[in-house]
Parts: sequence; C-alpha cells; structure tokens
Amino acid sequence: MSVDAKPSPDVNQILDPSKALVPATVQLNEERVARGFLPKIRRVAARVPFAAEVLSVWWCARDPATPTAAKGMMMAALAYFVLPTDVIPDILPALGMTDDAAVIAAVIAIVGKNLRPRHKEAAKAFLAKLSKD
Repeated sequence: MSVDAKPSPDVNQILDPSKALVPATVQLNEERVARGFLPKIRRVAARVPFAAEVLSVWWCARDPATPTAAKGMMMAALAYFVLPTDVIPDILPALGMTDDAAVIAAVIAIVGKNLRPRHKEAAKAFLAKLSKD
C-alpha cells in the first residue's frame, strides 16, 4: 500500500452491531422481506440448494414464539437475500447465490437454536407445493 492510499475503513464502525436491532432498522428489514421474499423464493427455489434453510428461517422469523433479537437478525439476513443488489450478483452462474448462502448459514449458526421442527416441516411442505405448481 502506498503512502497516499487510503487505509481500509474500520469494519466495526461500518457494521455496527449495536444498530442491527434498532427498531427502525428492524422495521425496514421486515418491510423489505414482506414485499420481496415470497416472489423471490418462488423464482429461485428450484435452483437454490439452500431454499429449505431460507424458508425455515422465514417461518421462524414469523413465529411469535421466536425471541425478538433472533427475529431481528433473521429479518436482516432475509432482507439481504431479497435485496436486488448483492456483493455477488445473483445472475452470475454458480457464484451468484454464494453470498446469500453464507449470510443464511451465518444467521443459522448464530440463532439457529430457535429453528424448530415445525419451521423445517413448513419449509419442506412449501417447497413440495412449489414443485407441483
């Protein structure tokens, strides 16, 4: 790196975890997911190998028994899945959904203990219904 080059920004300032569960941020993520999740999952379910996991997270985030903090993180991950702009564009073959898969895997690792068998069963049933349509 040259003397004139800008130093990399501090990731902890950009991705401030304290803002992840701010009510306004959670509400924005919930609105994005409400508008875009079902249309996108219907479009991409056949080619996304982690569709069942995404749907499980979606059902868990909508479950009144899921803790609020877990819901906030799940909605953030689902909002990233829905957003048309990604770190890796979804239109790229083989690579396009890898960033989405990583985000979903990370949220499952963090709050996956809240995923219940009923969420996974609902996801499987939804995917079975989609495959029939």
